[in-house]
Amino acid sequence: MVKEKGRKVIAQNRKARHDYTVLDTYEAGVALMGTEVKSLRLGRASLIDAFATVDDGEVWLRNLHIAEYTQGSWTNHEPRRTRKLLLHREEIERLIGKIREGGLTLVPLSLYFNEGKVKCELALAKGKKSYDKRTDLAKRDADREIQRAYGRAAKGRVREMR
Repeated sequence: MVKEKGRKVIAQNRKARHDYTVLDTYEAGVALMGTEVKSLRLGRASLIDAFATVDDGEVWLRNLHIAEYTQGSWTNHEPRRTRKLLLHREEIERLIGKIREGGLTLVPLSLYFNEGKVKCELALAKGKKSYDKRTDLAKRDADREIQRAYGRAAKGRVREMR
């Protein structure tokens, strides 16, 4: 069997960067059953409503939906079971310290294959208020308009701004 190279994204949590301010990211392995890996190879996963917790010095991924494998037998997995994330002890200790400070949460940003192994990009994040979201949208729209103006100027079609 040929060993996989590179990174193949399975699922992304696009709404996470909208709802949270990402302070730090970590790459964690995920402890899975065989039918879960087969289902992930088919791209059947959803990170909507997924979050991570630290319990008794271990990091757990909750509410990650991995659809049941259709060719699985009675040994098939539960779609929303709690899964263990694999991190170094120092990283877990650092996460525990930062979460205890308050106001921070662990949010999965993406799930992907890295050289044949399933990895989860985990973010230490702080929730945004609704006015923060509005200012981010306004800033992004303004940046987009500036880029369009630069593009028009580079092509020689300068329009007067009103």
